[in-house]
Amino acid sequence: MKRQHAPPGTRVIASTLGALPFNLLCLTVLCVLAAHAPHLPAWYTAMLAAILAARWWQRRHHPRRVQAWLRIVMLVAVPLVVVAVYGSPFGREAGAAIVCGLLVVKVLESESTRDARMTVGFACFILMSALLFDQSLGFTVVVGLMLLPVLATLRALEPGPPGFGWRAALQPGSVLLAASLPAALLGFLLIPRLATPLWGAPDNGAARTGISDRMAPGDIQSLLTDNAVAMRIGFDGAPPPADQRYFRGMLLWEFNGRAWLPGIAARRPWPPAPVDVRGPLIRYDVTLLASHQHWMFALDVPIDTPEGARMGADHTLYSTRPINQTLRYRVDSATDYRLDPEGLAAGIRAAALELPDGFDPRARALAARWRAQAGGSDVAIVRDALNLFHDGGFAYNLDAPPLGRDSIDDFLFDTKTGFCEHYASAFTFLMRAAGIPARVVVGYQGGYWNDFAHYLLIRQANAHAWSEVWLAGRGWVRVDPTASVSKVELANTGGATDGFDAGGSDWWLPWQNRLDIVNRWWGQSVVGFDDIKQSRLFHPFGIEHATAQMLGIALAIVVFLALGLGALLASLRPRTRPRDALAAAQTRLQRKLARLGIVRGNAEGPHDFYLRSADELPESASTLRELSTEYLVLRYATLEPPPERIRGFVQRVRNFHPRRVVK
Repeated sequence: MKRQHAPPGTRVIASTLGALPFNLLCLTVLCVLAAHAPHLPAWYTAMLAAILAARWWQRRHHPRRVQAWLRIVMLVAVPLVVVAVYGSPFGREAGAAIVCGLLVVKVLESESTRDARMTVGFACFILMSALLFDQSLGFTVVVGLMLLPVLATLRALEPGPPGFGWRAALQPGSVLLAASLPAALLGFLLIPRLATPLWGAPDNGAARTGISDRMAPGDIQSLLTDNAVAMRIGFDGAPPPADQRYFRGMLLWEFNGRAWLPGIAARRPWPPAPVDVRGPLIRYDVTLLASHQHWMFALDVPIDTPEGARMGADHTLYSTRPINQTLRYRVDSATDYRLDPEGLAAGIRAAALELPDGFDPRARALAARWRAQAGGSDVAIVRDALNLFHDGGFAYNLDAPPLGRDSIDDFLFDTKTGFCEHYASAFTFLMRAAGIPARVVVGYQGGYWNDFAHYLLIRQANAHAWSEVWLAGRGWVRVDPTASVSKVELANTGGATDGFDAGGSDWWLPWQNRLDIVNRWWGQSVVGFDDIKQSRLFHPFGIEHATAQMLGIALAIVVFLALGLGALLASLRPRTRPRDALAAAQTRLQRKLARLGIVRGNAEGPHDFYLRSADELPESASTLRELSTEYLVLRYATLEPPPERIRGFVQRVRNFHPRRVVK
């Protein structure tokens, strides 16, 4: 036999990786890239996917190792590119980008079974790290399903018969993944948890709620089209009416001509302003999703301060630590109140009237004209401004045109089109120019009331900005100038509301709102299952606080019972149950012969038994000898019999119908 030599430039490797395992390996790496794509730059993910596709094509059509110099170039380029994009190799996003790039580099050098196993292990770690960015129910299920290509790759790397295909590789992984769910649930409940995370990874500090401490025309436009959940609120009784669902976040005092900022007034340690509560308090629980910021949100206006928070002079709530994970807190609020009605301190009044010099002369002239006409009536000036927005040809539209240096003048007299931040900014400017203390409030407004689960769902699209003006004898009064606009030109907001009932524009949003009850359960019962909840796991059994030792003992008992049950089921399993298709076919053939009185002896081998059967059944002797020869070859002469030959033997046994001839 002529010896076959490898093509020039090809290195022969022991246990070379076959086509199917390599294809499954590429699919596994592609799933990892897809899992991390939401938080990586689109061009970076596309570049890695293109390199992976090129490697797959190269190995399929020109099977040889990738040149070492190319792998070294990529190994150096990956961290350099990440540092250029993120400014540092540290942090969750930067770290994810680096390991994804290195995983693709590892595929370039994967030529043996050992390389593939190392790549699969690395891919598993990177795939699970995607849960550091998103722990929602849907994403967790997707990541779990992405383990199927991983398990299929490991199955394909095992020795198997020729013709081993995709189905044979995927099926065991599906069974293993399903069988692992009880063990995963057991570990989730009983393995003792740490009070603090085992490790932490810094991030870029971007707010996940989207609300920042700066507001300029167009800044929150993308937020108003985001249907991600911001918080969920459960009330002790009935929820407040829709027109009272204003959730106070932060107050912006300083205007620099372009943007509104908290300013010095928000940082001064003044005590909270006095509140004259004129109606019953509303008690409720807030579940605020991670924002990586400090501000908290409460129904306007909060009366008490939750644990771990501070209340500012303007009755805004401020967390003492960044909200890096879901935060639950309880608040009492008043919706019928008078805030600081007795009078303003000199410093607060000055901050609420300050305007930058040299900006928006036409708006200043309009406010001066209103002041001259209204005399000493601040209420009349507020009414004039609201009438201007209602009758002056203004329109609500998220596709607002850009504004110039004098942004207030451009909006009031030229474009007359915008959304909440345009109207709140212009209204507050006009009030200050007219001598009325005013400030901008940023938070959320509206929400979807889930009547089945009895909680209010607040999405990012419910972000809103409004104003507060100080009126003598009434204190700080909430004024929502956006609600005065009579013309609404809703763009494609993806279900954004911003004070207007536009939820029906997105056909999927109502279903999202109804199904959010599942996400709420997932967040509270699974993501929020911490060491405190675990310590109360045995509360129904009369144990107030479960220690780590108790949990360990319970885990050992459950594992022992599970192993005992498995052993019992294995012992009850019929011993004559065939282990494979070949043994099943032989058992069927022996049963057919036993019905004719030919029973195999305990010490009789298959060869002798079939020869004796052929002697007793002359009419079927040739068929029995052929079946005997075929069985012996398949069972003893072949390490891995071809599946098609086994199927042929099974079919011949099924079609064989022996009978005795009575003479």
